[in-house]
Amino acid sequence: MEEKIETWLEIGTIVAPQGLKGELKVVPSTDFPERFEQPGKRWLQSPKALSPEPVDLISGRYIPGKNLYIIRLKGIENIDQAELLRGHKLFVPSSDRPQLAEDEYHVSELIDLEVYHQFTGELIGIVTDIFGAGNDLLEVQLNHTEPSVVTDTEEQPSDKLKPKKVLIPFVYEIVPVVDVDKKRIEINPPKGLLELAE
Repeated sequence: MEEKIETWLEIGTIVAPQGLKGELKVVPSTDFPERFEQPGKRWLQSPKALSPEPVDLISGRYIPGKNLYIIRLKGIENIDQAELLRGHKLFVPSSDRPQLAEDEYHVSELIDLEVYHQFTGELIGIVTDIFGAGNDLLEVQLNHTEPSVVTDTEEQPSDKLKPKKVLIPFVYEIVPVVDVDKKRIEINPPKGLLELAE
């Protein structure tokens, strides 16, 4: 019996081959290096599949400054095989979730949480992604959309309403409240931060 996707914890996405011998570049969605550096069983899911398949991680190393891991998977021995895995996601079972400190969160717990202004109570948007940097950044899709400029030569009505996104530093001073159970984040944005939306 196949396990549902909810029972898996996403740890990264394969973005490209590395070299000619089957190594793979992975953008991590986890803060735990052992997910890529310790050999053992992982699970691999193609963009078209409904559930991941087991795969053996042979080795992995971190590339400083690029937020990338280079990994080797069993059975992937050349660039052609590696190219076929572009866009595949890597998982571990949710039961393999490491213990976190009180103020730490798994990336998967933060995606789709609603973001509110701490003092006005206004719904600002929802978390759509998280980027690792010096401090992690929450990508928030703003609650309102604004019409973009459309000229007579453009025939793309779907672009008229374009959701805007903003990056919010995931630090206590700006994000003092994270309530995973209530699927709610409260922020205290510095003046001008929300006007930086793209």
